[in-house]
Amino acid sequence: MSAEYTTFGLAPAMRAGGVLPNGDYRAHRDFVDFIVDGRPLLYELSDLDAVSPLASDVPPAIFTAQVRSLLLEADPPLPGGRYVVYGCPECEDLACGAVTAVIDRHGDDFVWRDFAWQTGELPDLERNGYHGIGPFRFRGDEYRAALGPLLAGPAGLGGAAGERRRVLLIGARAAVLAKLAAALRIIGIGADITRDATAVPADELRTYGAVAFGRAVSEQERAAVRRSFDDAGADVVYVEELAPIVPLLVAQIENALDRSPRGRRRLVRLVAADGEAGVEVTSPCRVQLTAYRLDRLYRTHAHEVFDGVLEAGRHRLALDGRATRGESFIVARTSGSVLVEAMAR
Repeated sequence: MSAEYTTFGLAPAMRAGGVLPNGDYRAHRDFVDFIVDGRPLLYELSDLDAVSPLASDVPPAIFTAQVRSLLLEADPPLPGGRYVVYGCPECEDLACGAVTAVIDRHGDDFVWRDFAWQTGELPDLERNGYHGIGPFRFRGDEYRAALGPLLAGPAGLGGAAGERRRVLLIGARAAVLAKLAAALRIIGIGADITRDATAVPADELRTYGAVAFGRAVSEQERAAVRRSFDDAGADVVYVEELAPIVPLLVAQIENALDRSPRGRRRLVRLVAADGEAGVEVTSPCRVQLTAYRLDRLYRTHAHEVFDGVLEAGRHRLALDGRATRGESFIVARTSGSVLVEAMAR
């Protein structure tokens, strides 16, 4: 095997869930991604909405079996020595399509090769092979050192994958909060509603990853909530409600729950002003822009204003003026992250 050595590592990653303009839901998934030569391997697949088999919400026994499989301590799940590297984030069914690769051992080294898109028992390497990816040769000690701790479950990565996937909602508009909590639970994020956090035990406060304030919550009330979390030693992100629009609020909370380093995100910048959106991505990927606005009767309107694959770099995208008049907001979404901005005038 002549392939040069490639570094191997793992990092927490997120498949951002959400409520789509047509009413459909995308499931939130926390998973462990593969870091090859310092970059997420998923970023080599520009338009793929997928997660690794090391997802935090799979049963512990299955998670451990997946790790042992990657360590070649179990038989390959697919013919030809092939393993699933990324699969469907909604159902994980091979029929939906998956990225697979042959994983084998050369001496003490582990090699990933022959990457392909697979929907059946055997892939067509000529038609569906990822010819520009791999082979990757990993040093055995580095490979085992990265995967070995995960035999204890996702917590083996320091508890970062799937940790504190709960949100505390604080506000006065019970109907909006109830709809928001229901939407978050549907996509896989726990949500609780309260108006006063002072009586909540510290151990429970530390289970939250974010706190979302409604517009009607006074600054004095917000300060009291922050003191309660500070006293509990809880590290949370505070979300200030932009508007009582459930899909917009879900996107804000998804962004707040993303604790991945900026350098390992695909979507790193969004500005919205003067009829344009400025977007920056770190690798080629599909980007979707949705405009939300409230009319004078406080009815919600949603418009998809862009959906396409962007190359790495900064982009300026024109927005339909009809979609952004009045009080309006832009949501930018990739498979792994989401950003929200109010339209500046």
